[in-house]
This record gives sequence, C-alpha cells and structure tokens, in this order.
Amino acid sequence: MSNYKSLSRRKFLGKSGLLLTGMNISAISKIQASQSTFFENDEVPLIHATDLYHTHGDPDDHWDLASIYSLAFTKDINLKGILIDFPPKRRLGDPDVMGVAQLNYITGMPISTIIGTPYPMEHRNDVQSYASKIDHQGIQWVIDTLKKSPTPVVINIVGAATDIAVAAKKEPNLFHEKCRSIYLNAGSANNGKDNKLEFNVKLNPSAFAAIFDIDCPIYWLPCWNETEIHEVGEYGSYFRFLQNDILPHLPDRLQNYFLFMLGQKKSHKWLNYLINDVEHDLLEYYNKMNRNMWCIAGFLYAAGKKVTCNGEIVSLHSKEKSVFSFIPIDVNANDDGFTQWQLDTTSQKRYIFHVDDIENYQTAMTIALKNLLLNLPK
Repeated sequence: MSNYKSLSRRKFLGKSGLLLTGMNISAISKIQASQSTFFENDEVPLIHATDLYHTHGDPDDHWDLASIYSLAFTKDINLKGILIDFPPKRRLGDPDVMGVAQLNYITGMPISTIIGTPYPMEHRNDVQSYASKIDHQGIQWVIDTLKKSPTPVVINIVGAATDIAVAAKKEPNLFHEKCRSIYLNAGSANNGKDNKLEFNVKLNPSAFAAIFDIDCPIYWLPCWNETEIHEVGEYGSYFRFLQNDILPHLPDRLQNYFLFMLGQKKSHKWLNYLINDVEHDLLEYYNKMNRNMWCIAGFLYAAGKKVTCNGEIVSLHSKEKSVFSFIPIDVNANDDGFTQWQLDTTSQKRYIFHVDDIENYQTAMTIALKNLLLNLPK
C-alpha cells in the first residue's frame, strides 16, 4: 500500500492558488449546477452518525443534532435515525438517548437511536468478523436502512467513521447503488507543523481512510484548514459564534435542551427539565461562552441548501452567491489517517469543502444557524 502524507504548507498554498487562478467562480457555479441533480427530491433520506454523549464530549454535537432535527421538521430531509458511536473509554458519558428523546418530544417526530460497534477497525478492510450481532446492531441497521429505502440515502459522519466504513466493506455494491452521498466531517486540509491528526480521524484512522474507498460521492469537510488552527480558512469548515447570539433567542424548551446538556445535568428526568422554567442564571452563564462549529454547511448542502453572505439560507438552484461550495478533487488516504489531495475538475465522486467568502463566512453561518433552529416548534 502506498504511504501517503498530508500536503506540505507550501504545496497546500500552491493548490489554493490553483483554485483561485485555474477554477474561477463561473467554473464553480457549473460544478454546483451539475451536482444539483442529487437534490431533486423534496425529502432527502438521511442517516446521522454522531458521537453524541451525556455528559457531552463536545457541545457542538448537540447543536448539530438540533440542526438536523430542524431540517427534518421542515421536511427538507427524511431523518431515518441517529446512529451514536459506542463511547470510547476516555468519554465519561453514555450515548445521549435523552437528548434525542428531548428533540423527539419538541418536534413530535419518533426518531430511532441506534448504538454503534465497540471496536475500531484494525485496518481499512476490517469487517470485524469477530464481532457479535449485538456489537454490529448499528452496522446492520445502516445496511437494512439502505436496502429498504426506495431512494438512495445520504449519510452524515460527524464522529468516528467506523460503523459506516464497516457497513460499506460488508456491502460495497449496496453502497454503490443506494448511498446517495456521504458527508465526512473529519480531518484537516493541511496538517500543522506537529503533523498531528484531527480529533475525529484519531478516533479510528483506518475507518476514516476506508470512507474514501466507498464507491459513492464523498463530500469531505475538513474540520480545519490547518490542524487545530482556530480560524476560518479556505478549506476548513470551522467557524465559531458567541452563544449569546443564538441561545437566548430560541424557544424555552429548546433552551432547556441545550442547558440540560451544557449544565451536564445528572438527573434522568429529561422531560421534566425540558418542560419546566428556564434556569436564567445558567442561561446567562453559558451565553457568555463561544461555541466552535464544523458541520452545519454540510447539513444544509445535503438538503439542497446554501448560505448567502447575509446569512440567508437559499436553494442550491438560487443564483445568489454562497459563502461556501464543494470543489472536485482527487484524494487518497492511508491507514494512518493522513490524506493527499489535489484539485481535479474531472472528478465526479470526490469533493472538498471550500469557503468562497472568508470575510463573511463566520457571520453568515451564525445567522443561518440561528434561523435554522428557529424553525423548530416552541
């Protein structure tokens, strides 16, 4: 197997320049128009695979979940279920079935929760033949969901890629036929000086690499433009916002959903907390905190949406310019989780996230996220 390494910073910047000089806005628009055939149905069947825990590992996962529920509530997606990673030993929390139950109650949607495999992939072709049926209940659910769906299914990956990677290794032809696309929220477009892996890749590097073997469109959203550099960059999906810009504007029950998570409540009374009065002192405390985010653009794009520089969520078919897009690439990844990629206008199944408007991206995404969550019922 070839041993790939991440692009050097010099090569990366060179490729960034290639995008700006060799692929102009007109070319990007044509590429987006060709991709829009993925979004012809009103409701996109979607699996959300996440590392969602209580107590939380990272609060962004609960912001992500609420965003997915909002798209399901407005019928922009048909949410098939929430696949939660089996918690690794370093995580204190169990899969947050209470958080899912809270959003089920708020929306009136009976969405199922499924737990993933407890084992990481040992190499990119590992189908975990040693695992029991219980261990692989999440993997089998993914396979069954694809088989039963009358139309191809979109898959979000916002944690470890293990369950989706193993399912695809077990049923490669099924993924070719019934996986509409995979949105992979992991990795870095360019590694930093210390050459460390991004967190989601580190959870299971072989599984991350195996996603790129799947014969279906892969929309890759590197979490970082450069690993752990907390700033908006050309190929990183990262942005952050002050929670005060969104949290106090939400309906009371949705505020309580977030406070139950942020406050790391030990009580099992998730429903009582949800429907009771808001703890305003706690709300004021968390309003002052920043929140890092990575995945919202992919959720919207999968639902056939984009975001204007003013933060308006519009159809991909709209002529208005978006603050982000996806650019066709050629990409390879090794079992250690390192990637090598280059721009490739001929690619029809591999795309990388791109910030088209670096100046307005963070503000626009914050406004879009607020408006998205305000679609949820009071």
